[in-house]
Amino acid sequence: MRVNKHIREVVRQQMKAQGLTQEGLAEKLGTLQPSIARLLSGRSGTVPKLWQDVLDALGLELVAVPKATGKQNQEGE
Repeated sequence: MRVNKHIREVVRQQMKAQGLTQEGLAEKLGTLQPSIARLLSGRSGTVPKLWQDVLDALGLELVAVPKATGKQNQEGE
């Protein structure tokens, strides 16, 4: 699935930008590094095929973007 590869790539880029290792991210999430490794490898945590089919049928894609901060974020919720 294309969306899963894209999400994993964006997560890796963001981890690098924030100086986070798999171990560091796991610690922030209260999980173990092997769980993060499985997510980043695509062995677990994939977007269900039906969701990919829905997005494709509607000409949409799922993307990961940094969250807005401060007041702007509160107004958008």
